[in-house]
Amino acid sequence: MQIITFLGFTLLVAVISYIATRKTNESSSDGYFLGGRSLTGVVIAGSLLLTNLSTEQIIGLNGAAFKEGILVMAWETLAAIAMVVTAMFLLPRYLKGGITTVPQFLEKRYDKTTKTITSGLFLSGYVVVLLPIVLYSGALAINTMFDVPELLGVSDNTALWITVWGIGIIGSIYAIFGGLKAVAVSDTINAVGLLVGGLMIPLFGLWAIGNESISDGISTLINSHPEKFKSLGDSQSSIPVGTIFTGMMLVQLFYWGTNQAIIQRALGAKNLKEGQKGLMLAAFIKILGPLIVVLPGIIAFHMFGDSLDNPDQAYPMLVTKVLPATLVGFFAAVLFGAILSSFNSALNSSVTLFGLDIYKSHINIHATERQTVFAGKSFGIILSILSMCIAPLIANAPDGLFGYLQEVNGCYSIPILTIIVVGYLTKYVPAIAAKVAIISGVLLYSFSQFIFKPYVIGIDNYPHFLHVMAILFVLNILIMLVISKYKPRKEPYVQHYTNQVDIAPWKHTRTVGIAICALVIGIYIYFI
Repeated sequence: MQIITFLGFTLLVAVISYIATRKTNESSSDGYFLGGRSLTGVVIAGSLLLTNLSTEQIIGLNGAAFKEGILVMAWETLAAIAMVVTAMFLLPRYLKGGITTVPQFLEKRYDKTTKTITSGLFLSGYVVVLLPIVLYSGALAINTMFDVPELLGVSDNTALWITVWGIGIIGSIYAIFGGLKAVAVSDTINAVGLLVGGLMIPLFGLWAIGNESISDGISTLINSHPEKFKSLGDSQSSIPVGTIFTGMMLVQLFYWGTNQAIIQRALGAKNLKEGQKGLMLAAFIKILGPLIVVLPGIIAFHMFGDSLDNPDQAYPMLVTKVLPATLVGFFAAVLFGAILSSFNSALNSSVTLFGLDIYKSHINIHATERQTVFAGKSFGIILSILSMCIAPLIANAPDGLFGYLQEVNGCYSIPILTIIVVGYLTKYVPAIAAKVAIISGVLLYSFSQFIFKPYVIGIDNYPHFLHVMAILFVLNILIMLVISKYKPRKEPYVQHYTNQVDIAPWKHTRTVGIAICALVIGIYIYFI
């Protein structure tokens, strides 16, 4: 019954996505890469949330909450503030320039080489870090919930390979052959299911803890583990309180404002109003995220205690423990949709980056739009195969999958954020400054975290990686400004309006943005 429910819901989403996208002209760049610039606020919000809320979030953050409590909610709640900043500052500029990829802005602001280097950084990050971790964490969830090794009569490692390739092949079909609109439509459907299913897990968990009373379950949880309900971490935690004001906000701004896999949804907006509505709606719902990605981890700690060797198994074990058997198939299908979403969204963005920023810019500058799309699809197939080969090899990744992912991402996130922020806030910083900042940012962070930290200073005495990000962010900005002082651009940079979409802002953007920021601050104050 569970398998039938799982397959039925998964096929339903696929059929609806096909019907909704069959009239989209995917032979053009805008049609394939941006869904024809036709996405509305609700679709953008749904796609943003589900692209973000995948198994590396659900499993990784609940695993972190299992160990540390609600202080890890910073990864969720502070994202709302970053989305507000993106809606008010970055998105109007993106849509004014009519860009399809973030690196396209860098070409206009700096030069083609800067754009290519940035696209290469994005692609390397996706294939080495993001795509394999999404596949691995997704396979871990499916294998645990359905007990795939026993079901197929194979070893855990073999089951992992089978599930990884199953997820990868289905996700590739969506992303490579369906384009952004297929991804966005399927995301929206699955987002509704994930919100419903995701909220069921803590409710059923609290019901079980409280002997069929949710309110008693809440009281039991708070009274039994008061240390798990402190929003601010100490110096020994994974998120010390000081990092909230340094690297944490930089990571959030990069992810929601400049990461191609995320911002591509907003770039596909039919106009600025719809883009801002989508970001604000997603920001509000994001504040509720800890109910899905943090609270279950604390419930799992109460139920399982220290019996789990791997905290990242806490969430899938909780699902099989508290969810009625008739609903496990539905929730597994929704979770499978979330897995596909992060995988196919990153893959679709990779296809976009390669097709427009590398193939058409360097390999075949006279390529037609149809040739560009075909080249992107071909590259996507190669990329998906590589990621499926790498994913099972990270089964022995360090505990705390989510924190590990964030630390490794710093190699490219901070350098890219630096040159984008400086690019928009200054007029005379030259292209050479951007190149130096990217190279120095990657090298300094890599040396700092993977050579200096473990082998020279020692992990225990070293600053938190979020503090290191903030230090390098400021240092790279200073480097760019110093270069600009001695070798400025000959002409000031001026952004021109391309008239591709209406950029009249949503009149309630500022009011809603302030309300969202106040709500986030209020939550932190309540749980101090």
